[in-house]
Amino acid sequence: MYEKHQLAVVTGASSGIGRATARVLAVRGFHVFAGVRREQDAEQFASGGVEPVMLDITSPADVAAIRQRVHNDPLPLGALVNNAGVAVNAPVEVLPIEEWRRQFDVNFFGHVAVTQALLPALLQSGGRVVNISSIGGRVASPTFGAYAGSKFALEAMSDALRREVGRLGVHVIIVEPGTISTPIWSKGLALATDHRSGISEEHRSRYGDLLVAATRQAEELERNGIDPSRVAQVIADAIATRKPRARYLVGRDANVIARVARVLPDRMMDRLIARNLGLANPAPAGAGTRDPQNTSELAVP
Repeated sequence: MYEKHQLAVVTGASSGIGRATARVLAVRGFHVFAGVRREQDAEQFASGGVEPVMLDITSPADVAAIRQRVHNDPLPLGALVNNAGVAVNAPVEVLPIEEWRRQFDVNFFGHVAVTQALLPALLQSGGRVVNISSIGGRVASPTFGAYAGSKFALEAMSDALRREVGRLGVHVIIVEPGTISTPIWSKGLALATDHRSGISEEHRSRYGDLLVAATRQAEELERNGIDPSRVAQVIADAIATRKPRARYLVGRDANVIARVARVLPDRMMDRLIARNLGLANPAPAGAGTRDPQNTSELAVP
């Protein structure tokens, strides 16, 4: 699809999927604007082909600056990878409304802002938009309401955008990773711990066991996830192929969860997720259901 010497913009390139994607795209011939928020994060990109840029996608000034940077560059914009994200998990009742807004600002509204800013350049070049969602954009696990909600919203926006600009030559692609070894979980866990330390005894009595299970799950997500480079390769392949799919699931667990969610009724899925977190006993024998294989993989990020 793309030719050598095109631009790519990757948001959230300080670590994890974003950093790996910036490096893979550079190897494949792009000049990459790698969005970071701190000067020390910029220092890691010493290799050719990756140019760090200060980019907080919730800052209108930063978004305007990257738009101008792309506009002024003689190279066409071949790809925008909307990857920046945060995750702080806590029950819906417990997570402060300000944290809900922050997660939506970073995980959804910021991506809308960057997409709006760079879409004219992508329309001119016939480039591609790759939105990094999650299997959590299909299935919402307890305590991941804000994170999953923002990913559900990103998926809806991506579907609408794909149907709007596909006829104009711009492909819109959604990538849905499963469990990835990325610092997003440890960062979110630290913030979630701060929030939980101040919850009321009433909330603790309702959600204490759930909070313990959610903490354990977040630790496992970072410890046992696949390497972000695998996701980066999928992103680069989706940009390169002539006819990309609308969605790419990445990771065995993501594929298992997606298949299970398609066939199980909601209530059965509820019981399966609860049991997998250690919060409920298995459904009684003779209930008319059969657990899918490898239900231990149903840790939904």
